[in-house]
Amino acid sequence: MRFKRTTGLTALQFNELVHRVSKRIIWTRETGRPKSLTIAEATRAAIMYLRTNMTQELIGEFYGVGQRTISRIVHTLTKVIGQVLSEFVPVLDDLADHAKTVVFVIDGTLLPSWSWAIEPRLWSGKHKTTGHSVMVICTINGRLLYMSDPVTGNTHDAKLFDIIGLGEILTKENSIGDTGFIGKGITTPYRTPPKGKLLDWQKEWNTSVSEYRWIVERTIAHIKTWRILHTDYRRPLKTFKETYDAVRALHFFRLGFG
Repeated sequence: MRFKRTTGLTALQFNELVHRVSKRIIWTRETGRPKSLTIAEATRAAIMYLRTNMTQELIGEFYGVGQRTISRIVHTLTKVIGQVLSEFVPVLDDLADHAKTVVFVIDGTLLPSWSWAIEPRLWSGKHKTTGHSVMVICTINGRLLYMSDPVTGNTHDAKLFDIIGLGEILTKENSIGDTGFIGKGITTPYRTPPKGKLLDWQKEWNTSVSEYRWIVERTIAHIKTWRILHTDYRRPLKTFKETYDAVRALHFFRLGFG
């Protein structure tokens, strides 16, 4: 059975994940009504949902079960997947370990959600839509090193920089960012002054700095191949954090295992 297209994982990675999940929860009981899907099928269905953001009804048709069954599987296994793969997710201390040996490229991105009237703070003036903001840090070679916890979409990149505490790790010598990080002590382009112009040497500097922008943008694009983070999040808002934790863990697991 091919796994890569529907889950983003190799067969080796998928089997390891199923093994970890089966050790965390009891799926098949000796008494009572048997499950409609095996633990492997259920795990795959949950990852398919995260990977493709297809409707649960459509995934149910793929397995010959109803939408409610898939909904229960997604609800049950999403949190478990994030837990059993949490060891693969880098923390701030891991980022600090690289501070003297690599050059970081940093950027914030928005993970869209429906226009939740109950949470106006999700509105991002920069992106003109609602969602959650996260910080992504990679090397100049494009190796992903860090993904922050999500915050509300109205949080500017500079504020998120402070919330995370990146000022203790990132410097002009080891980090590159866009104009959103001006004043944060890292290497950035010059901002055009109001009613003014940049000097020629400042324009040249901006061009040289901008040449690194595509690196982090490509890294973010790879993260968003998990379509649940790229298209509007449809599940209840309170479940977003555990969904994000699962996808973040799956992404680093995919990059680092096997």
